[in-house]
Amino acid sequence: MTKSVTAAVSLLLLSSLALAAPLSGALKKAYRFERDQWIYVHLEGTPSEIGYQHGYLLAPEIADAFNAVKYEDTHRTKREWSFYRQTAREILWPHIDPEYQQELQGVTDGLNAHGVKLDLYDVVALNAFEEVPDYYVPLLDKREARADTPTLVVEGHCSAFVATGSYTKDHQIVIAHNNWTSFVPGARWRIIFDIVPQKGRHFIMDGFPGVIVSDDDFGINDAGLMITETTISGFHGFDVNGKPEFMRARKAMQYATSIDEYVKIMLDGNNGGYANDWLLADRKTGEIAQFELGLKHYRVWRTKDGYFAGSNWARDPELLKDETDFDSSDLSSSPNARRVRWEQLMSENKGRIDVKLAQRFLGDHFDSYEKKEDADERTLCGHLENSPRGAPVWDRPPYSADGSVQGKASDSAMAASMSFFARRGHPCGTDFVASEHLKKHPEFDWQKPVLVDMKAGPWTAFKPGEKQ
Repeated sequence: MTKSVTAAVSLLLLSSLALAAPLSGALKKAYRFERDQWIYVHLEGTPSEIGYQHGYLLAPEIADAFNAVKYEDTHRTKREWSFYRQTAREILWPHIDPEYQQELQGVTDGLNAHGVKLDLYDVVALNAFEEVPDYYVPLLDKREARADTPTLVVEGHCSAFVATGSYTKDHQIVIAHNNWTSFVPGARWRIIFDIVPQKGRHFIMDGFPGVIVSDDDFGINDAGLMITETTISGFHGFDVNGKPEFMRARKAMQYATSIDEYVKIMLDGNNGGYANDWLLADRKTGEIAQFELGLKHYRVWRTKDGYFAGSNWARDPELLKDETDFDSSDLSSSPNARRVRWEQLMSENKGRIDVKLAQRFLGDHFDSYEKKEDADERTLCGHLENSPRGAPVWDRPPYSADGSVQGKASDSAMAASMSFFARRGHPCGTDFVASEHLKKHPEFDWQKPVLVDMKAGPWTAFKPGEKQ
């Protein structure tokens, strides 16, 4: 080895040690504990410190979640992980704000310090595990006209509502959400993040290991903003020159102090990735909103007396026509059947809605198309694992291990202290046992390496600054 190379290596080593020392010291401000199947982590400091704390404290969970996401996404899209790394490096990273570049690098440093050998572009690709396979890859497949192109349809995720005024028991805001997804990542979606950043607002959210935003998107910040969403089914569109959705959503949760500010941040550099109907509420004003964000179109509805519900359908006729291939008239499809059920529940319970009722709604098993109790793909508490139809709207085959994987609910009073209730697993309280499911449905044996049990826990309250 030449003297110049030796000097360069020594300088690099010294720089790494100099960086590692203050970051490892940042662990004194952070901690984790487990309660009722959730992992609660408190993160605090600069972007680099928060990232390092995140990566270090959740290193085992991040390694496991990364392997599961990598396995499922490469299988589904028929693209190697090297493609995702290249996309992270060339398409995503250049459009990420410096603050979040520092945090993502911090996550990587924390992982490496704990012995998990992922690099920066693995971490960035993990953070984009919703928007790259579902939005960018279909665009690329169409452009490249590959002979072996798989069928990729933007999946629906989540059932949610926000209500206020005459619809709620005390005329204050009630917000609730359950996360729908494949059970492969869904069984791992069990982090409660309590984050005190150097700049912006203190906030609490549920989340996924290694990802800097909630990603199923439920959170509350200390400005009184209450946030959730449901995905728009059948959406198509992605701007490679835009800012990643995961970064914009994190920035909006951290910095927005009003509904208007939230909308402004999300529109800035919108890339169309992870197109959602955002359900928003401002505890300070009592106002709620539905912010429907595509790529070409967006629209905001708002009220101080009413409700907005989401179940993976677009409300704006122009967005529906120009940016989706979704059939809003098919009442047998999951999004439309759940839309009907939300309307029924809101009407039947007007003036009585509170957090306890919200929890019951999230576990609801009434199929509005069949007009009977039948836990399946059409019920608010989704159970595709029980459905002989699957979900054609998302190209999900019968008996897919997919559906609701957890629930959250809060109201104005709880939001004053940034607290919410959360339940792991199906919000109805039933368990999913991977070995039993695979025995009945061996066509899904390819999932065996990453499909794990998903046991339901109790409804549990969480708030910032909690200790075990």
